[in-house]
Amino acid sequence: MAPDRVTGILAAVEAECPDGHGRPEALIALCARSLPVTGAGMALMTADGPAGTVAVTDGSAGELEELQFSLGEGPCVDASRTGRPVLQPDVARTGPARWPAFVEGALAAGLRAVFAFPLRVGAIRVGVLDLYRDTVGVLTAEQLAEALAFADAATIVLLRLSSRSAGAAVSSDPLDVLDDRAEVHQATGVVSVHARTTLAEALMLLRARAYAEQRPIRELARDVLDGVVRFEAAEDDR
Repeated sequence: MAPDRVTGILAAVEAECPDGHGRPEALIALCARSLPVTGAGMALMTADGPAGTVAVTDGSAGELEELQFSLGEGPCVDASRTGRPVLQPDVARTGPARWPAFVEGALAAGLRAVFAFPLRVGAIRVGVLDLYRDTVGVLTAEQLAEALAFADAATIVLLRLSSRSAGAAVSSDPLDVLDDRAEVHQATGVVSVHARTTLAEALMLLRARAYAEQRPIRELARDVLDGVVRFEAAEDDR
């Protein structure tokens, strides 16, 4: 990727946020203004899938990240897993065969095109930069190069945030966004114990039930923690 363009993006973000706070939000806002997209989002990723939303430009971008977190499927999941961009210029036409549940929710949220770019350092997953449109359409070669420059800049922003001093008055560590998902992670542990499964399997159970009941996964997690909902072990595991 052209280092001069990445440097220019970082300089613009630095100028807007000289104290370091709000840089992810500034970066994705600049990205959305620089490319023919409707909005953008940045999410943390782990080997198990989406771990938390860092920043979004608007409500539809937030729905995009929430869908992928709740379902464990979608362009950002595949981009992080493969380490390659996932470009979907017409979600309704090409997406259902790959992510049926995600596409249903995405179309309902008004998303018609999604472009996901992995944020990685070697084999280490850092996150994903997601861009979306409310109309179908491809990115030109020049626009794709610009999006990749923003992905490189986003990786650097996340790494810089995570290396900030732990003694700062207000932490901007991207891992702090995991607190927004604390109930889901806690409920995953509870389900793992009750259903006698691994944590990964427990999260799959939560996601499947939330999807089947058409409710937010965080709402279901709260019911698990309150004892309203309980996942039992299979008969063969008792």
